[in-house]
Amino acid sequence: MIDAIQAATVVAMLAAALASGSLLAPYVVRVLTGSPSRIDRFLDPVERRVYKLIGADPGLTMGWKQYFFAALMLNAAQMAIAFVILVGQGALPLNPQGFPGLNWDLALNTVVSFATNTNLQHYAGETALSYFSQMTAIQFLQFTSAATGICVMAAMVRGFRAGSTHMGNFYVDFVRVLTRLLIPLSLVAAVVLVALGVPQTVGGYVTVKTVEGASQTLLVGPVASLVSIMQIGTNGGGFFGANSAYPFQNPGPATDILQIYLMLLLPTTLVFAFGELVGKKREVLPILIASFGLFAIDLAIAFIPTLPAVGPGIETRFGGFFSTFWTVVTTAVTTGSVNASLSGINPLGILSAFMGMLIQATPGGEGIGVMYMMMYVVLTVFVVGLMTGRTPEYLGMKINARDIKLVMIAFLIHPVIVLVPTLAAYATRAVDAIPGFSSLPTSVGFTQVLYEFASSAANNGSDFFGAAANTPFFNLATAAVIFVGRFAPIAILLALSGSMVGRKRVGQESLRTDSFSFSFVLMGAIILLVVLAFLPFLLLGPLLAYFQGMVNFLG
Repeated sequence: MIDAIQAATVVAMLAAALASGSLLAPYVVRVLTGSPSRIDRFLDPVERRVYKLIGADPGLTMGWKQYFFAALMLNAAQMAIAFVILVGQGALPLNPQGFPGLNWDLALNTVVSFATNTNLQHYAGETALSYFSQMTAIQFLQFTSAATGICVMAAMVRGFRAGSTHMGNFYVDFVRVLTRLLIPLSLVAAVVLVALGVPQTVGGYVTVKTVEGASQTLLVGPVASLVSIMQIGTNGGGFFGANSAYPFQNPGPATDILQIYLMLLLPTTLVFAFGELVGKKREVLPILIASFGLFAIDLAIAFIPTLPAVGPGIETRFGGFFSTFWTVVTTAVTTGSVNASLSGINPLGILSAFMGMLIQATPGGEGIGVMYMMMYVVLTVFVVGLMTGRTPEYLGMKINARDIKLVMIAFLIHPVIVLVPTLAAYATRAVDAIPGFSSLPTSVGFTQVLYEFASSAANNGSDFFGAAANTPFFNLATAAVIFVGRFAPIAILLALSGSMVGRKRVGQESLRTDSFSFSFVLMGAIILLVVLAFLPFLLLGPLLAYFQGMVNFLG
C-alpha cells in the first residue's frame, strides 16, 4: 500500500509525462511528415550526404513490403557490424581493461537483443565490454533500434490515414528521427545526468583508498551518454550488469526520478502524435485512456498490501516504493532497465510486470506500443461488430476478414514464442546450467524462466538471471524469440496497414471509436485477450508464488 505522498508522486510524474508528451508531439509530427523547420539549413545538407552514402533515394515512396524489407536489411547490417566489434574487441582501441572478445553465441544474443530494442543482457558490461564496444556497438544499436520502432509506427499510421497512397520512405524517416529527435534529446539528457553525478569518461577504472584504508576500484566509463539513450529510446540495456541499481548509473533519488520520466516521455509523446499523423486528433482519446488506464491497473496490482518483509533485492537507496514503481514503468513501456533486483520484488509486482510485457501497449515501447494498440483497436471493433450486428469499421474503413486474420496472427505469435521455449527449457533440462537453479519445477523457478522468455518476446529485456543465463541454450533460444518477437509482428501489422492504403472510406461510421465508452470497451477487450492467452501460466508462476508466500507467512 502506498501513502498519500507516494500517490502524489505517481500522479505528478505521470502528469509531467503527459504534459511533456502533448507539447513534444507536434514537433515529432513535423519530423515524421518532413515539415519545414528552422534547423533545415543545418541538417538538410548532412542528411543529403547520408542518403548519398547509403545509396538511398529520398524521393522514393514505398509500399509496406519495401518499407519492411528496408528496415530489416538495415537492422541486419547493423547487427553484423556490432557482432564483429564484440567478438573482436580484444584487438580494438579504447579497451583499457584488456577485455577479450565475446563468445560467438553471447555476441549473437547481444547484437540481436540490442538491435531489436530488447537489450536483454547475458553479460555484465563492467567486466565484459570495452569502452569501444559500449559506444560503437551497444550505444549505437540503442539509437538505431529506437529509431526503427518510431519509423515503422509512422509507416503503419500512414496506411490508415485517409487519402494515403504510400507508407513513406524508411531511410528518410530513419535519418530524420535520429538527427532531429533522438540525438538532440539524448544529448540534453546526458548533460543533465552528468550534472547529477553520472560519470562520463573514457579513462580506465580508478583504484582509490577508502577511509578504512582498503583499496576499491571505481568502475567508471562513458556511462551518462549510454544511460540517456537507454531510457529515452526505451532500450534498457545498462552500462553495468546491475543496470540502474548500480550507484554510478543511478546515483540518487534525482537521477532515479529523471530516468523514470525519460522512460515515459517518448511512448507518451507518440500516443499524442498518433492523432495528428492519422488526421483525427480525437482518436487519441481511446488509446490514451486505454494505455494509462491499464497502466493504472498494473500499479494497483503491484501495490496491493502484501507480505511486510522486504525482499533481498530491493535497492535500499530508493526503497520499496520506487523499486516497485520503476518495475511497473519499465515493463509498461517495455524498457527493461531495473533499479533493483527482480528477486526482491513481491510476486504481485512481478505479475504487474508480466501484464505490461504481455499487453505491450501500456503505453508500450517506442512506436511499437502504438502499433499494438491499433491492433487491439481493430480486434475490439470486430468483436463489438459481432456482438451488435454492426459492420466493423475503423477510421471510416470497413474491416474485412483478411484484416482480422492478420491481427490475430500478430497477437497469437506472442504466446507461442513465450510458452514453447519456456517448456523447452525444462524439457531439455537447460535450466540446470544456470548456477543455483534446478529443473525441479517450483512457482518461483517457473516464474523466472517464463519471465525470461516473456521479456524476450516483448522486446523488454529485464530478467532474473542476467549473466548467469550466458549458456548456449539461453543465448540462442532468447535470440530467436527476440528476433521473431520484433520483426514478425512488425511485418504483419505493416501488411495490415498496406492493405488500407487507398481503401474506400464510408461516409458515416457505425461505431464511434473516439468516445469514452469505447475506451473502456477497448480496455476490457485487451484484458480479456491477454487473460485467455496467459492466465494458466501466470497461475503457475507469480500468483502461486504469492499465495504460497502468504500461507508460509501466516502459518
